Amino acid sequence: MTGSQARPVRLAVMGAGLIGRRHIQHVRAEPGTELVAVVDPTEAGRVVAAENGVPWHASFRDMLATERADGVIVATPNQVHVENGLEAVAAGIPVLVEKPIADDLAAGERLVAAAEQAGVPLLVGHHRRHNPIMRAAREIVASGRLGRIVAVNALFWLYKPDDYFDLSWRREEGAGPVFLNLIHDVDNLRYLLGEVVAVQAVESNAVRANAVEETSAIILEFACGALATVSVCDTVVAPWSWEMTTGENPAYPVADEACYLLAGTAGSLSLPKLEVWFNDQKPGWWEPLHRTRTGVATQDPLALQIRHFAAVIRGLERPLVDGREGLRTLEVVTAIKRAARSGQRVSLPIA
Repeated sequence: MTGSQARPVRLAVMGAGLIGRRHIQHVRAEPGTELVAVVDPTEAGRVVAAENGVPWHASFRDMLATERADGVIVATPNQVHVENGLEAVAAGIPVLVEKPIADDLAAGERLVAAAEQAGVPLLVGHHRRHNPIMRAAREIVASGRLGRIVAVNALFWLYKPDDYFDLSWRREEGAGPVFLNLIHDVDNLRYLLGEVVAVQAVESNAVRANAVEETSAIILEFACGALATVSVCDTVVAPWSWEMTTGENPAYPVADEACYLLAGTAGSLSLPKLEVWFNDQKPGWWEPLHRTRTGVATQDPLALQIRHFAAVIRGLERPLVDGREGLRTLEVVTAIKRAARSGQRVSLPIA
């Protein structure tokens, strides 16, 4: 191991909100990384920096005047992801941008193109791809044990408490569960099944009557031929969501339930339990069903993502979720919103 690889990778975090503080925690906990700065224009950002014993800077430019990190994590509000990402790219510093990569496709394309032209690594924070559950599920699908995947059912059902909406932006267009939450599930399904080629959707705000949707029913058509029905709602008391079933985020209670079902011609798979259902001899509705379960070691995917980012910076790994991947997931979610507004099926080009 060379000297440059032996020393910790020096990371700065932009944004001291909830997700920024979680990144700070994991950067400090990872032996291969070192937190060197917090960049946030607010007094709260100054406090977070002081609590973690690192310099505080009001802007990326201010940080560059005194500190050059090996990598930057952008955990700022969605509206400035592209602006902050472009700052890092212009400085030649590898950057991990929280999801979504941008708040619109054109802006996201500018960031991706700039990073590609500059040769600067750009990663997008779809951290669930690092979850051992997702890695194992992808291996099961790729192994052919399920045969051809033809149908998928995915749920995001939970109740966001009333005080969640005290912040006015959470009641406005673009802040609903489709854009803020479903984007993770869309990325998970893309990771398992490949590209989405068309979407249909309807949505409702019948309970709270805010400008933003609270319920959406969605159909995703995949290039592999699979059809997914996806139901999203943040105004129901229910355990059927990634948040409530995986234990990935300790802030949520854990229910022993499933949130995704993948159905194939030779077997079916439930997540997060990783249970495979199959017939012994030939498939048939009168044949006995059997079940196996794959066990995986629990690991925090945010911590694994930090470790991966450091390996990318060292040149040891390629980005698992690069800018193009993040942009493609954003494209699908944007198409879902277009389909809900128009009532029409929306096609997407195959990447």
